[in-house]
Amino acid sequence: MNYNQIRRKTREIRIGNLTVGGNAPIAIQSMANTDTHDFAATLAQLQRLERAGCDIVRITVPDLAAAEAIPYLKEAGITMPIVADIHFDYRVAIRCAELGVDKIRINPGNIGDDEKVRAVCTICQEKHIPIRIGVNSGSLEKSILARYGAPTPEALCESAKYHIALLEKFGFYDTVISIKASDPYQMIRANRLLAQECDYPLHLGVTEAGSRRMGSLKSAVGIGSLLCDGIGDTIRVSLTDRPEEEIDAAKDILRALSIEGQSGLNIVSCPTCGRTKIDLIPLVAEFEKRAKEEGILSLPVKVAIMGCVVNGPGEAQEADVGIAGGKGEAVLFRKGQIIGKLAEGEIVPTLIREAREIAVQKERKS
Repeated sequence: MNYNQIRRKTREIRIGNLTVGGNAPIAIQSMANTDTHDFAATLAQLQRLERAGCDIVRITVPDLAAAEAIPYLKEAGITMPIVADIHFDYRVAIRCAELGVDKIRINPGNIGDDEKVRAVCTICQEKHIPIRIGVNSGSLEKSILARYGAPTPEALCESAKYHIALLEKFGFYDTVISIKASDPYQMIRANRLLAQECDYPLHLGVTEAGSRRMGSLKSAVGIGSLLCDGIGDTIRVSLTDRPEEEIDAAKDILRALSIEGQSGLNIVSCPTCGRTKIDLIPLVAEFEKRAKEEGILSLPVKVAIMGCVVNGPGEAQEADVGIAGGKGEAVLFRKGQIIGKLAEGEIVPTLIREAREIAVQKERKS
C-alpha cells in the first residue's frame, strides 16, 4: 500500500532528529516502564528499544529529580527522540525543556491557569520543542464527561479540541495529538472525527490494550483501521509486556498492511487442509525464526509458504518467491511460476537465500 497516496495531509513536526507528519514515514513509539529516577535502568531499557527499532520513546517524569535523567540519557548515547510525560506540574515541563528533551506530553488543561500554560508554550517555542496533547478515555474533563454522560468518541474529540485551543491561544502550533481508548471502536471513531477538524499529526494507539496476544489484536484493529483510512503519523502498541515487544507488534501491523517503504518481510502461508502433505506449521515457524535470527525481517520481500501444489502457486502468485509443499518435498516458484523442486530440508535455507537475492534486485532497480 502506498500510504502517501491515501494519507491525510498533516503539517510536519520536527521531534529531535525525526520528522513526523507530512510525507514522513510512520514512526513507531514505545514507553519505558522503569523508574526514571533509576538512570542506569532507564538507559539500559532505552538502549534495548533502540536496537529493536523504536523511533520515539516516552519516559515518565513525575518530578524535578526525574527530569535530570534527560541529559544523562542523551550523553550516554540515546539518539532517538525522548518524550517527557508530564502530569499536572508545569515546572517539571519547563525543566525538561531546559534540559533538552525532544517533546513534551501534557494535557494543557491539567497544568493550571493560563499563565502556567503560557510559560510552557513560551519555553517550548524558544527551544523548538513540540508538545503532544494526550487525551485518554479514562481521564476526560469532568465538564465534558457530564455533558456526554460517558467517554464517547464525540467527547474525546471535544476534549482534544479544547486542549488544542488552549495552545493556539498562545500562538503554539507545533503540536501532535493523540486520542486513546481501551475500546478500539471508540478510538477509531474519535480519531476519524478529529481528523476532519485539524491538520495536526495524529499519534495512534489503543490504551491499556492488554497482554501480548490480545493487546496486539486490539491494536491491529484500531491502528490498522485508521491507517487504512490514511489517518496516522506515529503509532504505539500498548502491551502488558516488555516494551521491546511493542516494537515487534507495531512492525507487524505495518508489515501486514504492506505499507510501502516500511512493510519489510511479508510471509504468506495457508491454513492447511486435507490436501496438505507437508508439515507446514513447524516449517512456517522455523522460517520466521530463521528470518529474525538472520536479520532479514526488514527486507521488502513477499514470501509464500503453501501447503499443496494444487493451489499454492496460483493462490500466491503475487508473492516474490514461495514454495508449494508435497510429500517430503516442495516446488519453488517466483511470481507464480515454478522454477524448481526442493527436498523438505532445503526449503528454509533456500527461501532465506532467495529473499536476500530478490531484495538486492529490487534495490538495484529502485
